[in-house]
Amino acid sequence: MHASSPSQALGGAAELTPRLARMEIFVVFAVSLGASGLRALVSLIGSLTAPRALSGQQAVLVGTRAPGRPWFDLTLQLVDIAVSLAPVALVAYLLARSYGSLRTIGADAREPGRDLLRGAVLAAVVGGTGLVFYLIAYGAGVNLDVVPDQLPDVWWRVPVLLLAAAQNGVLEEVVVAGYLLHRLAGLGWGPWRAVAVSSLIRGSYHLYQGFGGFVGNVAMGLLFGRLYQKWGRAMPLVVAHTLIDAVAFVGYGLLRGRVSWLP
Repeated sequence: MHASSPSQALGGAAELTPRLARMEIFVVFAVSLGASGLRALVSLIGSLTAPRALSGQQAVLVGTRAPGRPWFDLTLQLVDIAVSLAPVALVAYLLARSYGSLRTIGADAREPGRDLLRGAVLAAVVGGTGLVFYLIAYGAGVNLDVVPDQLPDVWWRVPVLLLAAAQNGVLEEVVVAGYLLHRLAGLGWGPWRAVAVSSLIRGSYHLYQGFGGFVGNVAMGLLFGRLYQKWGRAMPLVVAHTLIDAVAFVGYGLLRGRVSWLP
């Protein structure tokens, strides 16, 4: 008898057939951003059926989890950020099972200078345009009042906001841009068809913000998706998304009550 190798004992890496790839995509999104999209849709229905208009309601992005208990609040914030990144670990594992890695989708540090430059330029363009679009949507009454930061004024407030921004950037761009578009390309989907699906998913989990949040993020998804297909790298998108959210989260606290145009 011949002793089996560890890989044989564990079954080895299964061939990723089209059927398995479709099942894999469904499972990844069922436990991550697809589930968030369903919750966001239910939240929007609740907002639409509430007595107040959409613009009279708030959507808090980062809020306290334990009012009056700062240390416990900090613990919950950090746990939530860590748990929210679990789908990224799942994607890394599934890519490895099919003889790939996060490097396959460009979610690595091979090109730090170029990634930072591309991400910063993209953040400046998308961030400014997104703010204008949000103010228009809010003024038209089709969006909730989006409150980026509702944390207590404690020493860990800004670090947690920056970590939350990074978590959003890593989760969304690795899963809904890099991973999904990579898998759909492997299934033979055309680039625009794949980007359209990716963008609609991105918009879906922002529905809790209102129709403006949905449309704005679909547009962002179209741009980010095409750039991923052109560059073959998710990291510039991670940088851009992180910078956009970091400026929104921290900037809101600095500008709140000091400017008239901010709801």
